[in-house]
Amino acid sequence: MTKLLLIDDEAPFVRALGISLRARGYDVVTASDGKGGLAHAASDHPDIIVLDLGLPDMDGLDVLAGLRGWTTVPILVLSARHSDETKVRALDGGADDYVTKPFSMDELLARIRAALRRRPERSDEPVIETADFRIDLAAKQVTVRGEAVRLTPTEWNVLEVLVRNHGKLVSQRQLLQEVWGPQYQTETEYLRVYLAALRRKLEPTPSQPKYFVTEPGMGYRFVHTAT
Repeated sequence: MTKLLLIDDEAPFVRALGISLRARGYDVVTASDGKGGLAHAASDHPDIIVLDLGLPDMDGLDVLAGLRGWTTVPILVLSARHSDETKVRALDGGADDYVTKPFSMDELLARIRAALRRRPERSDEPVIETADFRIDLAAKQVTVRGEAVRLTPTEWNVLEVLVRNHGKLVSQRQLLQEVWGPQYQTETEYLRVYLAALRRKLEPTPSQPKYFVTEPGMGYRFVHTAT
């Protein structure tokens, strides 16, 4: 049975849509706010997420960004926001599709089926365990020997890009673009500063990094050594 996570705070709408989806064979899990949606995504491992943008605790676009930090699960945005700007931001932010309210049930079901056909075969896990630290991408938290480590937002963004591509070489250009934007693609000094900060906080021997490895002249690689 396909598990669908529905993140929406309109209780009557959620009940009605949940009944319709369950009648068509979906296992529906619901969350009424962004934090709950992120928690359910991490714990319930849904096959697809249907996300409303108008949530009470955080903007749906921020929820989308949080999800895309660690998972490739298909995300279908369902929203009353009709502006082209919002649609573009959602799709550029990683949404697989965008459906505006009101909608027909047949259209929604067709879009869900299409998104499921395109989904990656491998599911992502939000928690990375190494011999020296633990990274929870869903909760945006890092712990060393059970103690939380405070990262600045930029340090977290650098870490997230590297961990999301663990084992792969991330070029300097790609890392600068994803964290700072396209106008910073030559500012390689930024990378040296922030990689040094991550190593001081997470590497057992910062001067001899075994997790955050530099590939001279090319970029960086996160080497995942499991516990």
